[in-house]
Amino acid sequence: MGESVQAEVMMSFLVSEELSFRIPVELRYETGDPYAVRLTFHLPGDAPVTWAFGRELLIDGVGRPCGDGDVRISPAEADTLGEVLIRLQVGTDQALFRSSTAPLIAFLDRTDKLVPLGQEGALADFDAHLDEALDRILAEEQSAG
Repeated sequence: MGESVQAEVMMSFLVSEELSFRIPVELRYETGDPYAVRLTFHLPGDAPVTWAFGRELLIDGVGRPCGDGDVRISPAEADTLGEVLIRLQVGTDQALFRSSTAPLIAFLDRTDKLVPLGQEGALADFDAHLDEALDRILAEEQSAG
């Protein structure tokens, strides 16, 4: 499985302009999948939900709006880097989370110490892990459908 970096961050789940609540979110990075980070959201009353997306998207999103698909990340305010918004979307359903920037940067710094940005492809067994992950995803889709 390789080495990993983990952190837990408290984020605000923004239900509406009037309603938000704090939830724990586990951040995880593994050398077996060096291009991705995983965020596991622990919503009250629901099973944890994990989203995986590009580590570089999270890095870039701390400083400027980015993402054009299911995951969009941006600073909460254009002129400050104090908080980050993470928008996750499936079809027409979406969830919006706000996090302090500092713990995200600390987590990303630890991932960079483990695998420097741009050096992900240098991991010797990455192709084997990728093939294994793709096989697992295909098997899950076939069993679900």
